[in-house]
This record gives sequence, structure tokens and C-alpha cells, in this order.
Amino acid sequence: MNDSVSRTGNVTLEEIARAAGVSPSTVSRILNGTARVSDAKQQAVEKAIAEFQYQPNVLARSLASGRTHTIGVLTQAIASPFYGEWLRGIEDTLREPGLTPLFVSSHWSPEEEAARLEQLLARRVDGVIVLHGQISEDLLVRYSARAPLVVLGRSLAPRASLACLPIDNEAGARDATEHLLGLGHRHIAFVAGPPDHGDSIERLVGYRSALADAGVAFDESLVVQADFTEAGGFRAMERLLDAAPHLTAVFCSNDQMAYGARLVLYRRGIRVPEDVSLVGFDDLPTSVYMTPPLTTVRQPTYEIGCLAARAVVQLIRGETVTMDPIPLTLEVRETTQSCAARPALDRASNTVAG
Repeated sequence: MNDSVSRTGNVTLEEIARAAGVSPSTVSRILNGTARVSDAKQQAVEKAIAEFQYQPNVLARSLASGRTHTIGVLTQAIASPFYGEWLRGIEDTLREPGLTPLFVSSHWSPEEEAARLEQLLARRVDGVIVLHGQISEDLLVRYSARAPLVVLGRSLAPRASLACLPIDNEAGARDATEHLLGLGHRHIAFVAGPPDHGDSIERLVGYRSALADAGVAFDESLVVQADFTEAGGFRAMERLLDAAPHLTAVFCSNDQMAYGARLVLYRRGIRVPEDVSLVGFDDLPTSVYMTPPLTTVRQPTYEIGCLAARAVVQLIRGETVTMDPIPLTLEVRETTQSCAARPALDRASNTVAG
């Protein structure tokens, strides 16, 4: 059986090997991403592949190697702009070793997440990347016994076939809150995510920690729970303005909710940052184009996706994987300013007091 097809269907792996001056097994190993050859041989094979417009026969390779050359990627919401950057990094990085990602969503449901993982493993994927898994660590360990597993956004005990990359949400939220405190704000509202979501919990902890360190009492009326969506941020901001008209700053625990909050402030005639400072979390690509550009905590989501893809390839090859937490950075833009220079705002009439 030929291990290949081309655009014309006539080129074989043996012909590619003869053109490159190597053995067919070397070509096969290079295609499978398992070869350890000199740069000269690698380049010769790649040149022959390009000249012949050679495309590997995926089915034949799978039958011969016992691998499907696919990676399952479990996200929570595939339409989310936040997850989109992670998925782009994963897809771009898997292209070089010749692996194809299969994307599925679980919609924040542990039951659906387990079902999707079962489906991916039933397709005999070579590895799985899980973005913000909700299911238990014990269950993830059991799945990793069936295929190498990389989990993003959680801290798990490392194992031979399981790697994780935690995100320091607490430190990022602390930095954002400290930024507002440093500008003189003391009535800082917080729009939290879902109460059972790990990121949301950690960001609330960071917010409260910064307040405590600054000697500012925690005010429950300044905290509203939402759902990480623009609509959720919109509703949360309306509730905050009605319940806590004394607020001078708002920290939203993701950028999408900050977009919704910004719309409410605009519709109520409240200026950003002159009347209320606004901070987000994630630094989505569109945040720099918000009016005004959003101050936010940057997660290097694309780079994290690349790291995850490289890690799953390493696990498949039986290599040791070490993934250190990714530092988050505060991107200070134009939605925050000093509270000291701000005039008092009468939000009942949406006018500035003289």
C-alpha cells in the first residue's frame, strides 16, 4: 500500500525518498514528526515534498503508525473571542508537526465536558488539550491514562501523561485593583464572573486582597455577580449604579463584561474615565479599539495556546513537560485616571456638581 497521495495521485513516498537522497523510512519519520535527522536531510525532504506537491495519505499513516495525527481540543465556548485566541495559537502550532485539531465545546457543563472527552477519545485522538476544565482532577487523571492530556487554567499534580498550565488570576486582579487604589479610588466596584468558576473566584480573591492590603473595607454593595458576557456586564453595571451611586471605579473580571459596562455608562451620560474609571481582564484584541481604549490585565492567550500545543506534542513523544505559570501584565490605557481631580457626580440627575 502506498503511504501517500498527491494532487495527481501518482507520487509515492519512495519517489520522495529518492529525490531527497534518503530512505523511505526517514521520510515517513519526518512526516510523523518522530525523526531525529540532520538539518540537511530535513531540508532535502521538505524541498522534495514541495516540488512534488506531495500530500500524505492520513488514513494509511494512521493504519501504519497506530496514530490518527489529530489532537482533541475541548473549549468551554467556541464562539468566545477569549477562547478564539487560544484556539488560534493551538492550531498554528500544531500545523508544523502535521497534527490536526478537533475543536469541541462543553458550555461550562461538567457532564457535557466528560461526554465530549469520551467522544474525542473514542476517535482515538493522539492527545487532548482542555481549556479551563470543570471536571474533577481524578477524572482528568483517568482520561490521561488513555491519551496525553494538557489542561490550561488549572493547577494539577503533574504526571507522565498529564501537564497543566495555571493562570495567576489572583495576582492579575490584585494588580488591577492596586492600580485603581494608586489613583486614589476607594469606592471600587467589582463585576465578578460565575460563582462556581475558578477564574472568577481567584479574581475576586485578588480584588479583596488588594483592598485589605490598602486598609480599604470590603463593601458587598460594590460587588455584583455576572456571567462573563457583554450582556451580563451590561446588567451588572445597571445594578451597581442603582445600588452604589458613590462608586468611582469599576473592575470587571473580563473584557467582555467591561464592554457591556461601558455601554451602560455611556447611555447614562457618565464619562469614562472623567467620572468613572473602568478596568477589564484578558486584553482581548478588540480592547485597544474600545472608546476610550480599555485598561486591562493582559493574558497572552495566543502564546498560551502555542505553549499548550507544544506541550501535548512533547507528551505524545514521551518527553518530560514543565509548564511554568504565565505572568500577567497590566496594560494601562485611557479608561482610568486619578480620582483626586474628579468632580463629584450626581448620578440621579447625571450632572456634575459645581
